[in-house]
Parts: sequence; C-alpha cells; structure tokens
Amino acid sequence: MDFGLVLQTDPPASAVVGLMRRAERNGFRYGWTFDSTVLWQEPFVIHSRILEHTERLIVGPMVTNPSTRAWEVTASTFATLNEMYGNRTVCGIGRGDSAMRVAGRGPTTLARLGESIDVIRDLAEGREATVDGQPVRIPWIKGGRLPVWMGAYGPKALALAGQKADGFILQLADPYLTEWMVKAVRRAASEAGRNPDDVTVCVAAPAYVSDDLDHARDQCRWFGGMVGNHVADLVARYGEHSDLVPGALTAYIAGRTGYDYSHHGRTGNPDTAFVPDEIVDRFCLLGPAEAHIEKLRVLRDLGVDQFALYDMHDAREATIDAYGSVVIPALSD
Repeated sequence: MDFGLVLQTDPPASAVVGLMRRAERNGFRYGWTFDSTVLWQEPFVIHSRILEHTERLIVGPMVTNPSTRAWEVTASTFATLNEMYGNRTVCGIGRGDSAMRVAGRGPTTLARLGESIDVIRDLAEGREATVDGQPVRIPWIKGGRLPVWMGAYGPKALALAGQKADGFILQLADPYLTEWMVKAVRRAASEAGRNPDDVTVCVAAPAYVSDDLDHARDQCRWFGGMVGNHVADLVARYGEHSDLVPGALTAYIAGRTGYDYSHHGRTGNPDTAFVPDEIVDRFCLLGPAEAHIEKLRVLRDLGVDQFALYDMHDAREATIDAYGSVVIPALSD
C-alpha cells in the first residue's frame, strides 16, 4: 500500500513544503494539496517548490476541476512540472466543490468532467485533443506522462471513474462504503472493456494517532462536514432513500442546516456540529497506531492501493512521524 499526505496550501508556503519533505523522509510516496484558489494559495506554484525540495515524491491536487482553469492551461502546467522534475505529477480531478461554490458557481457536469479527463491527459502527454471544437497540441511536450485520478461518490460519477480515469479517489475511509464504491468503479471499468485492476484506488481521510479518542474526533469532525456537501448533492438528486446510493452514506446529514466555506476543511468548523461521533470513527482513522494498521489492512484487502492522509489538525508533525515509524512499515509487508 502506498501512502500520501494531503494539505491545504495555507501560508506560509514554506510550511507546506516542509511538511511534504518530512512526509517523504517518513516513507510517503505522494504529496497532495487542496485546489481552491479563493480559499488558499495557488497550489501549482507550491507544487513546483515541493518537487524541487524532494527526490521521489509524486505531487498533485486533491482535487482540481475542469472549470477554474482552461484545460490546455491545466495540461501545460502539469507538463511543465513533469519536464522540470521527471514525470512526478498526478492530476486529481472532480466536479468542483469549494473552488466553485465559494465563487458563487455550482459544480460542473459529469459530461464536461469526462471530456476534460481525456483532453487534459492527451494534451499533457503530447497528443492532439479537441478543445472547444479546435484541435490543439502542445508541441514541446516529449515523453510526458500524466495519470488522471477522479474523485467520486454517486453512481454516475463512480461509473465515469471506472470508464475513463486512471485512478479513483474516495474521500472517506469507511470499509463498507469503500467496498461498495470500489465494486461500482471496477464493474464500470469492466463494462467499458478496461481491466478493472488498472484503476488505482486511493482512499483519502483524516488520521490522528492518539489514545484520546474524544480529542481526535474533535480534531477531525470537520471531515464529515466536507463529505456532507457531496452527500447533500446526492440526496438532492436521488432522494433520501435510493437503491443507487447507500443509506450508510446519506443518513447522517439529516441534521445538516448549511455550510460556510470560510471554515472549509478546518478543525473547529462550526458547521459540522451535526456530524456524530460514529461518522467520525467510520470515515477517519483514529486511535493508537495499531488501530490505524488494523483498519488499513481491511481497506487494503478491499483493493485500496493508497491511503492519503488528511493532515489538518493540531498534530501534523506527530502524525507524519507516527505513520513513518510504525504504520507505513507495517503495511509494507
């Protein structure tokens, strides 16, 4: 199992770079950042510094979207980083949540997202693609490679990930839901004529190594609110009770009243009081290191290839170090 570190690009950028360097020293192979231009600093600028100050770390956004940047700009940005640092990027992409909503726009359509996956990958790898009806090719790209991983929850998005994406990003660590969604992605891949095993599976969630579960839950409760934004979209589309979306995902947002993106992804978010302890425990990895290892082994057996650790709480360095000294070695068997 691979491991990734996920950070927001809060200033100072040097702190983000420092944590990514610490992660690489501790055996993490991937460095991910949020991509919400209004809320945080520009991630791709910081990605360049991370790549410069690490040797092997693979870097990308979790996740960008097809609407805040022109597709050829996104492809050229990745290709430039790859040319400079040796194909060490991955494009995480989705419909857009905070990046779009904070600017007063809704997430893009799945049709547009699916088209963008093909175009961004083709352009970044030096092939011609059609952008707004115009054939485009970036002539200086030689030997570029860009895996595109897609974030998804709902049935149509899961199907699209299986049909088109090189990887599937699931932002929660509940074993039941992971099994349900991985099966949906692999089924779609098989029906599209692809080898389902070619789709990398990445589970992303907060992790907090501590014997004090109450404190750990309070530090990670924000995550249930973040996931709740996507769940609310699913409930609006499919209803509260649908065979297409498991109740284990949707039931907990019944008490959700609203969401202020100025607190997005932050400990102490006042809009996440509705998230019960049970959801925090299911969606995150909490407790002593042995509990993390046990849950990660379950996820690995369900087909998870990477665990990406959201490190937004008051023990960032300690969590990275605990994973490096205990958790990652245990999952490297």
